[in-house]
Amino acid sequence: MGGDKRNRVFALTALLILGLSVTFPCCFSAANQPQTKKKSAQANKFGSSAVFPLHGNVYPLGYYSVSINIGYPAKRFDLDIDTGSDLTWVQCDAPCTGCTKPREYLYKPKNNHLQCGDPLCVAFHSPASDPCKTPDDQCDYEVEYADQGSSLGVMVNDYFPLKFTNGSQLGPRLAFGCGYDQKYPGPNTPPTTGVIGLGNGKASIVSQLSRMGLTRNVVGHCLSGQGGGFLFFGDDLVSSSGVMWTPMSRNSMENHYSSGPAELVFNGKSTGVKGLSLVFDSGSSYTYFNSQAYKAVVNLVRNDLDGKPIKETNEDKSLPICWKGRKPFKSVGDAKNFFKPLALSFINAKNVQLQLSPEDYLIVSKHGNVCFGILNGSEVGLGNLNIIGDIMLLDKMLIYDNENQRIGWAPANCNRLPNVDREYSEGNSQPIVANLGILAQHCPAYALYDQ
Repeated sequence: MGGDKRNRVFALTALLILGLSVTFPCCFSAANQPQTKKKSAQANKFGSSAVFPLHGNVYPLGYYSVSINIGYPAKRFDLDIDTGSDLTWVQCDAPCTGCTKPREYLYKPKNNHLQCGDPLCVAFHSPASDPCKTPDDQCDYEVEYADQGSSLGVMVNDYFPLKFTNGSQLGPRLAFGCGYDQKYPGPNTPPTTGVIGLGNGKASIVSQLSRMGLTRNVVGHCLSGQGGGFLFFGDDLVSSSGVMWTPMSRNSMENHYSSGPAELVFNGKSTGVKGLSLVFDSGSSYTYFNSQAYKAVVNLVRNDLDGKPIKETNEDKSLPICWKGRKPFKSVGDAKNFFKPLALSFINAKNVQLQLSPEDYLIVSKHGNVCFGILNGSEVGLGNLNIIGDIMLLDKMLIYDNENQRIGWAPANCNRLPNVDREYSEGNSQPIVANLGILAQHCPAYALYDQ
């Protein structure tokens, strides 16, 4: 969830419990639906991608967010991007616990909730844990994150006005959560109004768009080390060359992007730490290694710094390990010559490494010290899991190709949006509030807007 993410870990297990309370009616009436000029949807089938500007940074904000329009008339929502979960939810304009925004920035349901018999609702839970008594019951959800944050609410569907790279403008109806009970870890509440789940489960927006035939089941992001970047659905931006690919793990946990096993490399040499299973998670600001990998890399870094004009300091609490120079550092560039590169070498892919320069694992704190952006996951309940967070994904295009079951990355200029309509880019660059969902009975799958 958003806000201060020094202790935030990826949204590991989205526990979705459907069929609680709070009553909302079902589908939009014809009077409330957009008036559209009919065009052939077949022409857009798997024909394009959608691109969205991002806001945020690893430090000091600790999150990246996207502004997306929802509803008709459209309302803009600012959402924390999270590849570690698939459910998208926004704060709900209903009797609400833990809503952090004024009512005018919340999502107001309009008789558009999903029923328990909806295929997407059914996919959220196993038969053994199905709380729904009848198919006509309201489809409720609960999602719990590994950082102890959570959201409880009702599943709804609504229009998502989207402009695609082929010039088409569509308003597909997508399913998402309208959260009326949120809990946040730590003392600070997030500045965003919800979460956009980008995982590989059926509830994710890109999965829904793919099932409608509007995009390929591919999602990616490019996070700028200077702040901002872009998010995309579909494969139009994916190059046919220059991308490092590694297979998604066949035994990967549902709804998460994992790969491996991988070997940890320090300054071009093996650390002896092998067999690492890795989860790529844009919802985590920093990287978390298991205890063995963490201790190994910390010892190597400390030993390598011995005798250099940089000393570890206990005064800076920005992160667990920080170093102080002879004078305050203004950027990681000022300190990077003291540190060696890391790499993660993937065993199941030939000559594939995720190269990690000092900029990919260090930050400079507000005190002018350089701090270690790899944390001990065992200390926060992650056990043997290893989470690749935003800090290691900067200035790279990350591609999660669900159709070919692979994860790819390539160096990229994330400060510039790809070739998309300028007006659309500027119109979506202002943060405000959010979204997700699927077809309700008697509701159109999508509307086609005039260009």
